[in-house]
Amino acid sequence: MNLFGVVPVRVIDLFEIVLVALVFYRLYMMMRGTLAVSLFGGLIGLLVFQFVVDVTDMKILQSMFAALSDIYVLAAIIVFQPEIRRVLILFGQTPFLRRLLTPRDQSEIITEIVTAVSTMSRQKSGALVVFKRTNGLRSYMETGEPLQAVLRSNLLISIFHEKSPLHDGAVIIYGNRIEAARCILPVSRSKRLGAQFGTRHRAAVGLTEETDAFVVVVSEETGRISVAEQGVIISGLTPEELRHRLSDILSDPAVPAGGFTQPKK
Repeated sequence: MNLFGVVPVRVIDLFEIVLVALVFYRLYMMMRGTLAVSLFGGLIGLLVFQFVVDVTDMKILQSMFAALSDIYVLAAIIVFQPEIRRVLILFGQTPFLRRLLTPRDQSEIITEIVTAVSTMSRQKSGALVVFKRTNGLRSYMETGEPLQAVLRSNLLISIFHEKSPLHDGAVIIYGNRIEAARCILPVSRSKRLGAQFGTRHRAAVGLTEETDAFVVVVSEETGRISVAEQGVIISGLTPEELRHRLSDILSDPAVPAGGFTQPKK
């Protein structure tokens, strides 16, 4: 068909425009509130300056930009590495693959986890529990102590007891096993996290910004239960809400967390 009777437009062209718009919107949503936005703005400013240099025919600056042009792509990959990783993770999170790699019977695991988290919430015992999914977490597991223990609520409570030598850091769980404890996680620098979120919560968000892990956090100060996934955090869950959330996540890992949510009153 013709657009305004002048430019011929095919249906596939409209589809491509919508697809590109969705891709850019998704990229913006992933970068919003991070340092990548400022870096991207700086990159755009640099390209505009280069355009001005070319138009005005500034010989010296043109030669400088020509020398740097070969490393533009490499520099962009290095600077935007976390965002590129998140995009690749997003494309790799197909429901079929994630269901294939997820254990089917999760009811016993969920009961053990909810029992432990409920107890730690009442006792205001801080906890950081990571559930490994399709992305490997070996580099984070190597920062802690390997356990390879069967998941039990009493064991989880004991690990995060304030007098336990393993209570600092995170526990990493895969299937029905606690693979490692006292693991160090990357701390998020997102400006979207409020002051009410401490180091544990920022570590939970930081890990989910880089991997497809699902993280449960118990606040040491308030006993509040939070969950994090895909760089977002939901705070103020009840044990029953946590049970439903774990049931959704462990039975259908493709379910997204939704968005940043302020703690419930």
